[in-house]
Amino acid sequence: MSGSCRIGVQLPEVERRVPWPELVVMAKTAEEVGFDSLWVGDHLLYDLPDGSVRGPWEVWTSLAALAAVTQRVAIGPLVACTGFRNPAMLAKKAATVDAISGGRLILGLGAGWNEREYQAFGHPFDQRVARFVESFDLIRRLLAGEVVDHIGQFYSLDRCVIDPPPVRPGGPPLMVGSIGPRMLRATLPYVRGWNVWWNQFGNTPEGLAEVAGPVRELCAALGRDPDEVLCTAAVYVQAPGGGGRIMGDSNSGIAPISGSVEQVAEQLAAFAAVGASHLQLVVDPITQESIEWLGEVLALLDKARVR
Repeated sequence: MSGSCRIGVQLPEVERRVPWPELVVMAKTAEEVGFDSLWVGDHLLYDLPDGSVRGPWEVWTSLAALAAVTQRVAIGPLVACTGFRNPAMLAKKAATVDAISGGRLILGLGAGWNEREYQAFGHPFDQRVARFVESFDLIRRLLAGEVVDHIGQFYSLDRCVIDPPPVRPGGPPLMVGSIGPRMLRATLPYVRGWNVWWNQFGNTPEGLAEVAGPVRELCAALGRDPDEVLCTAAVYVQAPGGGGRIMGDSNSGIAPISGSVEQVAEQLAAFAAVGASHLQLVVDPITQESIEWLGEVLALLDKARVR
């Protein structure tokens, strides 16, 4: 329906150490209470403000396991960093996870930003956008079913093909995790959607609308109908018991969506009203109890026909 918006939740990243069995319970709970999607961050480690170092579970292994223990929800990386993997291997992993999930993968792709984890794991940090552009082109062609020969600036492939092929003709839908002009020009002709993190638009519907305007204009300039390229956004939400989100980047000073079930539902509905097609909730605290509480928010949105 017009103005409708799918809503997902990002599972824990580095807010706290979460044993794998607890993560599985949270994923199953999110599906049970009505979330449309589950998202997992693709990071290797963070330096936290208190001087400690913490990292999440590896993203593709996690997505494969989550695909196997859920039935309905879409799943995806928010977003997969092309700098951490050879593009052909990333495409192979994506096709495998999409098959395990029965065609529920949304393939979010980005260039990454955290130099610390690049250095720690031995990945080059220079020319990240140029590397992304070359990698993205190879990933999308491979997932579309092409046999790819390629000698480029950063990658070389020899008669590479993804077999078994993706379970969906053309591969899983692609989503770019960037509002940078160079990355958008390279991806908007091909992606199903674009994504922006909450600190980049101030975590408000008005801010999202302001960011979306230039993206829509660029779609049109590149020959895409702006309405065919979905606007998606990660939104910071504080549930009962939240006291501030621990993270490895600096997002201080931006207020979360908060309040009663009714107030949070109203605020999320406002994002749909400005054109958001899919929201990924970044929750403080990210616990099973928070997910259950947000299920009440989803029920109100369903009743109001926002989703």
